[in-house]
Amino acid sequence: MLQDFFSGKELWKSINPYEAVAYGASMRAAILTGEAHEKLRDLLLLDVSHLGLETAGPAVLIQVYEGERARTKDNNLLGKFELSGIPPAPRGVPQNNVTFDIDANGILNVAAKDKTAGLKNKITITNDKGRLNKDEIEKLVREAEKYKAEDEEVKRKVEAKNALENYAYNMRNTVKDEKVKGRLPERDRQKIKRAVEDAMTWLEANQLAELDELHDKLKELDKICNPVIATMYQQGGARDEAGGFGASIGSGTGVPGTGPKIEEVV
Repeated sequence: MLQDFFSGKELWKSINPYEAVAYGASMRAAILTGEAHEKLRDLLLLDVSHLGLETAGPAVLIQVYEGERARTKDNNLLGKFELSGIPPAPRGVPQNNVTFDIDANGILNVAAKDKTAGLKNKITITNDKGRLNKDEIEKLVREAEKYKAEDEEVKRKVEAKNALENYAYNMRNTVKDEKVKGRLPERDRQKIKRAVEDAMTWLEANQLAELDELHDKLKELDKICNPVIATMYQQGGARDEAGGFGASIGSGTGVPGTGPKIEEVV
């Protein structure tokens, strides 16, 4: 994957990652203390930035944050922009690529492209507006460490909520698929449809549900849907690609397959 990112170039595998970190720290220390060694004279060392995204809405509002925390409200908003005009599509179909590029002057360029419609937009964020100073960054780092356990819990809840939503949407799309409709008995289709609607209604009314409640709801939905879909495939009622769901069903584990991820919902 990393090799593909660098256009197929052969990776230098002889570098020891721990040594690389030590070298970087040593060079940073030398620069900060004014060390004038000739090997450091023409050296440019870029700061590492911790960046994240929040996407929301049919127009895809992309908000860029810097910080260490799990929730966007606890981080610093750098800027935002939209990808508008994306045609309606089932959940999980639209694919948006977002790239970050920081130059030697600390100027951040964020670009987004919708693969389906080919739409593009970007934003440039400079150092002179909205960026955190050294003291503010250190404060964020301290808070991240202080609230680490709380942030981990929030992250697990968001992931569990997304898992339930993705499973429900995948099941809903499956029973709507024309290739499945003719092969799945109407009573089974209605059974799954009702179970999905009940799960989504429950989720809408329980946005602050605890982690175990979300897991239990997913298992409950899977207990209804999985046997029906599994039986259909075992009987050759539909091919794996029907609805794109065949590979998403676990063996009664209640764990859905891959699906779209929401970075932030709080």
